Amino acid sequence: MKLKRVLASALLLVTLLTLPARAAQASGAKGEANITPDTPMAKIRSNPSVMGAGLYTYNQEQDTPRDIRKWKDTTLREYVNDCTAEDCAKGLNRMIENYNSGIQITYKLYTDEEIAAVPTRQKAEIYYFPGRDPGGKFVLVIGGNAIHTSAEMREGVSTAEWLNELGYTCFVLRYRIGDQAADNAPLEDVSRAVRYITEHAEQFHVQPEDYAVLAYSSGGQIAGLFASDSDTLGHKAYGVSKPGALLLGYPVNNFFELKPVWGLLIDPYADGPRYFDYNVSDYITPDYPPVYHWYGKNDVTLAKMYTPAQGRVIEKALVKNGVPHIFHHYHNAPHKIGPGRGTDAEGWITEAVAFWESQTAAKAADTAA
Repeated sequence: MKLKRVLASALLLVTLLTLPARAAQASGAKGEANITPDTPMAKIRSNPSVMGAGLYTYNQEQDTPRDIRKWKDTTLREYVNDCTAEDCAKGLNRMIENYNSGIQITYKLYTDEEIAAVPTRQKAEIYYFPGRDPGGKFVLVIGGNAIHTSAEMREGVSTAEWLNELGYTCFVLRYRIGDQAADNAPLEDVSRAVRYITEHAEQFHVQPEDYAVLAYSSGGQIAGLFASDSDTLGHKAYGVSKPGALLLGYPVNNFFELKPVWGLLIDPYADGPRYFDYNVSDYITPDYPPVYHWYGKNDVTLAKMYTPAQGRVIEKALVKNGVPHIFHHYHNAPHKIGPGRGTDAEGWITEAVAFWESQTAAKAADTAA
């Protein structure tokens, strides 16, 4: 009964949170693109264009009114962090300008019938950040999560801004986490996002082939499994094409001793292993897509999951299987820094995109030959 009351309260809260956005969409109201890193979250959320765009901005709260009150008066900088605030503010302003010009930002990934069958699918959606070069390749951005905390703004919007500056169209994924992530839901959401974008490639003005997946932290673990040729966990299992490259920032390879904890919190009734039980390194084969990955020596989060079981193990698997890749192990690159301004990792996205382009160009040349 207690679980039912919690779920009912969460559903009510989600409904209440979506009401302002629906009202803004219905009225056609527009807000100014004047967000800075020091803008309070309450002001950002009351901006008619942010509400109308439909971006999910409650990424720190744990779905309780108390948490919402706690965070509403904090600034964007306090809400995300110093490394991502500047890019996040610019990304939000770009989104506002896009919305004000008539561009749809939010796209649901499942039909009404599919959501009725599995209500948690209501959460899954993508946010569209069009680039300046129509017809180019696209990037799917997957932020990390910590059971109740997601990173659509800190890692998603900030990364979208960086990619937009480089000319690329990208889509920030909001996927199911926590007790909504049962039955490998995150993998289903990633595959559905790829399917939706590629099936609507002409509408989004992108190429459906050779897309990149840029992912962080636990999102990197999800992306790593999705990119594999596993018949049960990878892209083949969902009937979508393989990424042209994986671009990973501080990815989790092995949840190590946290696996039973995640099992109890996410999928306590599972009758077999779930996505968080698997290690990315175990699913790297010679057919794996090219990989750019990095993490920092001062990454406390990965240290809690036993650092020797993380990035270095992925690196060894890539070398063993002859997968084209670039690996960086930075001195100063903590967790949760996204594009990494002010750290050793700053500029990594530019280098990673160049690597992706070189790999797809080499693939095209081989095919032509």
